[in-house]
Amino acid sequence: MVADFQHCRRRDRPRGGGTRCCIARTQGAEYRSEPGRRMIEEEIPPALAGDRLDRVVALLAELSRAQSAALIAGGGVTIDGAPALVGKVKLEQGQTISIDTALLPDRERPRGDPSVQVNVVHVDDDVIVVDKQQGLVVHPGAGNPAGTLVNGLLALYPEIAAVGDPFRPGIVHRLDAGTTGLMVVARSALAYESLVDQLSQRLVHRGYVAVVVGAFDSKTGVIDAAIGRDARELTKMAVRVDGKMARTHYVVLREFREPIVASLVRCELETGRTHQIRVHLAAVGHPVLGDATYGGVRSTMPFPRPALHAMHLSFAHPSSGREMAFEAAPPADIQALVARFSAGD
Repeated sequence: MVADFQHCRRRDRPRGGGTRCCIARTQGAEYRSEPGRRMIEEEIPPALAGDRLDRVVALLAELSRAQSAALIAGGGVTIDGAPALVGKVKLEQGQTISIDTALLPDRERPRGDPSVQVNVVHVDDDVIVVDKQQGLVVHPGAGNPAGTLVNGLLALYPEIAAVGDPFRPGIVHRLDAGTTGLMVVARSALAYESLVDQLSQRLVHRGYVAVVVGAFDSKTGVIDAAIGRDARELTKMAVRVDGKMARTHYVVLREFREPIVASLVRCELETGRTHQIRVHLAAVGHPVLGDATYGGVRSTMPFPRPALHAMHLSFAHPSSGREMAFEAAPPADIQALVARFSAGD
């Protein structure tokens, strides 16, 4: 079964050819990170038009409604450059809101929690690479005030409290709670700035494996479809012509016919939008197995989480400049799932 995952390296990424799914795109939310603060800007899309400002701020900044109201009252939010001091104002399509989370008053910073398990793959003076387990939320936010990866990292490496956003220290990219696999965390200010820059220039390479519903017409391809907020459920993302450009490369590694038709695929992100792989695969009719949010639970083969694992990660080391490359085998639950399919072939 190990052979099923042996072709998941970055060098296999398709370059031209294969299937290409394209949808027109525009720019959407933009995140500007500086040491000690997180700036969020978003042009209001149709999905958010008519919503109250305090609700949209809570959604975009991952705050409670009370925190959102306090941030607005404290001058941390502008609409088209003008201070917005009332949360009940209704937003209009095309307006631009700017959110400065550093101005949130009386917000408790995360604390170290040694009870949180952190699987450290590599650590040096600048970076920490972890293999995140299933169910672990990356950083505190509304509904998850503690028990996150950040809390565990602070217990091991308290110095990261001074790196980047104080409310999500060291974090430069994320994995969904149900997704397992590799993440890089900045341990120094130098590393934070370098990794944020590499991500913006698409120089951090992230490869995933997923078990998805159905069989693809083409064994390789590119899903090129803009992603934005779902118009009906604002906590979800969707393929939208007014969304932000997103591109996912995929390679089919194996196909299964029993107990259901399914495929083992490798995906590489060219961009890193929220829920990108899950949204893109669902949009082309192949939702990730076990994904209750985007349709992967409609099959007759249940799985308790999205069968998605970040298997490959590479980037330039912030100090030395040399390429750092890491791989992490899928966890036992995904390996057992693939074995079950393999037994049915």
